[in-house]
Amino acid sequence: MASPTRSRLLSAALAGLALVPASLLSIPSAGAQSVFVRPDQNRPAGMALLLERDIADGKQALGVFGISADPVQPQVWRIKVWEELPNDVKVRSETVQCLPSAPLRVTNDGRNLILRELNPGGAVSSANRIDHLVWWATCFPQHAGKDPNSLRDLARELGYSGHRVEREQVVPAANL
Repeated sequence: MASPTRSRLLSAALAGLALVPASLLSIPSAGAQSVFVRPDQNRPAGMALLLERDIADGKQALGVFGISADPVQPQVWRIKVWEELPNDVKVRSETVQCLPSAPLRVTNDGRNLILRELNPGGAVSSANRIDHLVWWATCFPQHAGKDPNSLRDLARELGYSGHRVEREQVVPAANL
């Protein structure tokens, strides 16, 4: 059975799930000439760019935008995550909790809701780097895009122990 806090976060995450805004989609009508627009030219205003690298045919990028406080739960934020490839963009609604006692990122993969308990101030590797980049950009925007490993001392100064065990819980959408 889920704890009341986890149930509230799950509810907030479900409420925050949304389709890609119509302004980000361009579907040509039948017979219309298609004009390809590069995703990097249409990034949302105010997006915090967390990483960007050149790959074949263009750029790969990750950013966070549309950060808003949850109206009911303090230290819980609703965000949009921008995942960009040269010919594709995915925008996901996510929820992030910033409490030192329970830092958390709630994301999805299109089929499952994924709850990731984080350890700010602990070890960051390629396996959890994106989670920490998104978490820092949401909870402490002034540090967006910085290497999370360089923020260990700051995390501990802010009250995060650096000793939490990171965990992941996957909830299939069919169970929601």
